[in-house]
Amino acid sequence: MTTAWVGIDVAKDSLAVWIRPQGVLVSVSNDATGYQQLLELFAQDKPGRIVLEATGGYERGVLFALLRAGHVVSRLNPTRVRAFATAMGKLAKTDPIDAAVLAHLAQVLEESPSQAPSPARERLLALVQRREQLVCQRDDERRRLPQASQAFVRDCLENAIKTLQSTIRRYDQEITKALNDLDPEQVEQLRQVKGVGPVTVAGLLAYLPELGQLNRRQVAALVGLAPYNCDSGQKSGQRRIRGGRSAIRRILYMATWSVIRYQQEFADRYQKLRDKGRCPKVALVACMRVLIVRINAMVRDGTGWRTGAV
Repeated sequence: MTTAWVGIDVAKDSLAVWIRPQGVLVSVSNDATGYQQLLELFAQDKPGRIVLEATGGYERGVLFALLRAGHVVSRLNPTRVRAFATAMGKLAKTDPIDAAVLAHLAQVLEESPSQAPSPARERLLALVQRREQLVCQRDDERRRLPQASQAFVRDCLENAIKTLQSTIRRYDQEITKALNDLDPEQVEQLRQVKGVGPVTVAGLLAYLPELGQLNRRQVAALVGLAPYNCDSGQKSGQRRIRGGRSAIRRILYMATWSVIRYQQEFADRYQKLRDKGRCPKVALVACMRVLIVRINAMVRDGTGWRTGAV
């Protein structure tokens, strides 16, 4: 039996599904009815791998439905998919073409598949993302406040800020409840890290479900903190980080400043890099990488946080 490889191009209301090598195109709705149709389609001949793009959340329904049904599914960054399409000479862009490119990528891809989150972790992710949106709205209003010269406008902005701040506090309470529904030992482990607060703990568990399941190189690359070489011939270029999950990087950025403040070994590492001429951001990224590698090892090995292990 020929192994099938499937690519799914996700739109808000529809899914374009290409099955390779049969060359079959199927279109279903992006809702529970469409997901059930796909599960029935793949029930007899299980695909070797299914690939789809991250599309701002529209892909989550079909992704979780396929993962929970036991299929091997990979969710990829659209930049990677477009680079692959360009390399294969696919310059035109339509839903069927994109689905066919994804199916071809499914056949040659060599990486671990995505994981289906538990309902508790899925709820935590939704709460964390909404809290971040509210924080952004609050900060936008705060930036507008100094420019408001009219009393009515200032009152409107101040009331909006108060309302948003109150809503954020309610989300903090809900996030605390959601954390209690996860593995209590893992949550307690993360809380042991001095300088890492509840928001960071929630972000780590929401955006990095693979925490504790990877080696040091894998977790650094997944978060986007692994420095990549840029060498050619006799040229040795400057190494740079790239790719990875920007959401968890944003959380680690602020958390690492806090850790540097409260843990002397991180402060010493940061200062040592600055003394060597590294710019502040480079020094901070190096500390971010050490922090996430150590947290990953701590969760993986089931140990407590060890001060002085940098």
